[in-house]
This record gives sequence, structure tokens and C-alpha cells, in this order.
Amino acid sequence: MTGIIKAVCISEKKGTAKKNIKSCRVIESFGLEGDAHAGSQREVSLLSWDAVEAFKKTGADVSEGDFGENLLVQGFDFKTFPVGTRFRAGQVQLEIIQIGKKCHSSCTVTRRTGRCIMPSEGVFAHVLEGGVISEGDKLELVEGRRFTASVLVASDRSSKGEREDKSGPVIKESLEKAGYLVTGITLLPDDEEGLYKALCHLADTQKPDVIFTSGGTGFSPRDMMPEATKRAAVKDAPGIAEAIRAYSMTITPRAMLSRAVSVIRGRTLIVNLPGSPKAGKECVEYLLPVLEHGIPVLRGEGDA
Repeated sequence: MTGIIKAVCISEKKGTAKKNIKSCRVIESFGLEGDAHAGSQREVSLLSWDAVEAFKKTGADVSEGDFGENLLVQGFDFKTFPVGTRFRAGQVQLEIIQIGKKCHSSCTVTRRTGRCIMPSEGVFAHVLEGGVISEGDKLELVEGRRFTASVLVASDRSSKGEREDKSGPVIKESLEKAGYLVTGITLLPDDEEGLYKALCHLADTQKPDVIFTSGGTGFSPRDMMPEATKRAAVKDAPGIAEAIRAYSMTITPRAMLSRAVSVIRGRTLIVNLPGSPKAGKECVEYLLPVLEHGIPVLRGEGDA
């Protein structure tokens, strides 16, 4: 799958519009040379040329770089690609780290036209390999790891630094051994509202194939992960939680005390796992072979 770079834009000062300079050196782990926003966490911003052209047809008067994009690219609908997707243009290799963003109050396009498409259409990338990138270059989708995942851990003590969290790293290790790109581990207290907001943010912004949660699924008054997960759900996927419980029952009868659930939000599957590192590892490794079929179906790429 290939797109064409239609503009290469930078702004020398923050708060000023980006301008198309046609060609630029891209620096590894930094961004476009001379761009005021290079060196931040969001090193390179990309926007679909096709989305901008559709916006222009509404009567909006916008130019290359007006949305704050570094690279304007024809042929890709960037918002449909998950975090972890990689693209290459010559020697330059980019990896998506964020999809969309909140539009800041000083956005000139919003003030001028009443709407900005960067929050819904734009993506941000990390520079894995540097080089020179120019207008007219081909941008190619790199076939990389098949699936992406994020891990959310609920623990009052660990979130306060009173105890080391071991479950998140164990789950991450199992996923990476299976070829998953793990976008991060989020550690939060056992608070329903905070967990609910984190699940929504991860699913809607990072858009991983799966969010695995750890902890907060028992009988304790502070165990609220299932409640937060159900609030974040658009669809139920009960068979996964039921299968995990049935499998865990072959190991310990205490598995019947689990209140874990499994749901779908958008194209992200959310699966509650136990808080024990040993149990979490056992459950995720039991589940992964089935997800080889389930995730492509959720993406719309396979048959049920």
C-alpha cells in the first residue's frame, strides 16, 4: 500500500502556521529539521491530503500546513491505522504513536472556518530512522507486527509506589513473545471513574487491537474494573471472560470468584485478567491463539 507526499511543512516558531518547504531532513527520534515542534513527544504529524481536499469542498479556504501537519499525504486514511503502524519514505521510517489530538484554543483554522480536521484525521509519529523526505516521494506501509495491545493495571498500592507492579510487565512480556506491539502499561488506582476514562482514552486515541486489564476483578469493595469496563463497552463479548474463568477453574477453584468481563469498544477488544502475575500470564497465553482469528474479524478483515 503506497501514498504520495504532497507537502513537507515546518514552522520555525511555535504559534505560527507551517509552510511547505518541499524537502527536509528528518532526524531520528527528533522530527523535521528546523520545525519548532520537533523534539517533542509528537515528533512528526501526518494528515491525509484526501481529507483536506474534502474539507476544501465545503468552501473552506485552507493551504498546505494550515492544520499544523508536517506531512500531507495522498492515498492514506491515517485514522484507520492503529498505533504502532509503520510507514517508510526512502530511508525515513515513521511509527504512529497517537491518533488525533485536542485542538488548541489558538487554532487559526478553527477561528477562520469554525472547524479543524486535525483532531479527527491527523496522526502523530515517532521517527525510527532518519533521512531526507521530499514532496512527491512515495510513502509505503511497512508490514510489521500484526497486532497491537495496551495494558491497564488497577492497583491502589502500586499506583502510589508502595508496591512494585509485576503483573503488567509479565503480561507485556507474554504479548511481545507472541509478536504483539505493546504500546504501554498504564498504572492506576482502583477507582471506577478513572479506570473508565482510561479505557475510553486508550480505545479511542491509541486504538489498539486489545486492551488487557489486570486486577480489580474480585469481591473487594475497591474492585471496580468490571464496572468500569462495562461502562466503556459498545458491545459485549462474554465468551472470552467465560472461557478464561472455565480454564482458570482447572487450576484453582477460586477462579469462580472472578467477576471479570470482556467487551468491545469500536475495534478494540477489552479483556479483564486477574491481578496475580502468574494467573495473568496463564490466562493471556491461553487466550492468544484464539485471538489470531478474533482480531482480524473485529478489524473487518476476516470471516466469523
